[in-house]
Amino acid sequence: MLTPLPTLIPRPEGLYCPQGNFFIDPVRPVPRALVTHAHADHARAGHGAVMATRQTLEIMALHYGPDFAGAQQVADGQVTIGGLDVSFHPAGHVLGSAQICIAGPSGRVVVTGDYTRSPNPACAPWEPVACDILVTEATFALPVFRHPDPQAEIARLLASVAAFPERAHLVGAYALGKAQRVIMLLREAGYDAPIYIHGALAKLCDYHIAQGVPLGDLRPATVARGRKGDFAGAVVLAPPSAFAATWAQRFPDPVIAFASGWMMVRARARQRGVELPLVISDHVDWGQLTQTISELDPAETWITHGREDALLRWCALEGRAARPLRLVGYEDEPE
Repeated sequence: MLTPLPTLIPRPEGLYCPQGNFFIDPVRPVPRALVTHAHADHARAGHGAVMATRQTLEIMALHYGPDFAGAQQVADGQVTIGGLDVSFHPAGHVLGSAQICIAGPSGRVVVTGDYTRSPNPACAPWEPVACDILVTEATFALPVFRHPDPQAEIARLLASVAAFPERAHLVGAYALGKAQRVIMLLREAGYDAPIYIHGALAKLCDYHIAQGVPLGDLRPATVARGRKGDFAGAVVLAPPSAFAATWAQRFPDPVIAFASGWMMVRARARQRGVELPLVISDHVDWGQLTQTISELDPAETWITHGREDALLRWCALEGRAARPLRLVGYEDEPE
């Protein structure tokens, strides 16, 4: 027999459901974890058991090794755990990302994990899931964050490539999700030239291709001694950490770019030495956050993973019940 409205409790390990005896995206090893997506701040190794989408489990295995948990269960359809119906729904964030819906006869709770409503050609689109309690991220929960059209940002990148054909364009992009999204946006914009990638991106790019994401002609960004000119006019993707290493010095007077929602903050771009900031985010911005809450119209909104105060204030002005969760381990995500 199903239990009433599910209970979720913030604990040091993460968000805990006592009725089902599981945690969602725990930051410490626990007996049973439900994982929304494979970014390392949400998907940790060492749990007794992990339930996630097939793609999330496979990406975790690529990152941590095949034995990253005591047991693995693919979230396929609806399953019953401790008298609760649990289902996973696309979040639009990265390949395999999901919102987790936990339902009892008195209502449903949806934990979004990280999500975006913007089209992402590298993964399944966000799916609205009706709920009584919405647990939403707040990475960009300030009215100033209204992200531009990502295709317009890619057009800026291609205009710079055309304007500076003698320079390589080095684009910082996180290995899971952002790199593949930038590549797909370039392909959709008609850029069919080879795209060069840092070795740290190769494994996940290969996985996306195996999953049917058509990334096109990708080549290793390997510079032979004395051959810097080979990358003149090229687009090169690398994880942001590579820009602090000697690797980035191998390219001909590079244009340093970085794809992130945080590139709206000019001080962050200057701190990173970014010449061409590309505001491309895999998280909801302020407009999408408030739109989601308005459309789903939950009885209560729980806010976590970022900046809570402005969204709490907006909910109060709208007459909507809301509370902060203040979970540890997700603040100010790197994007």
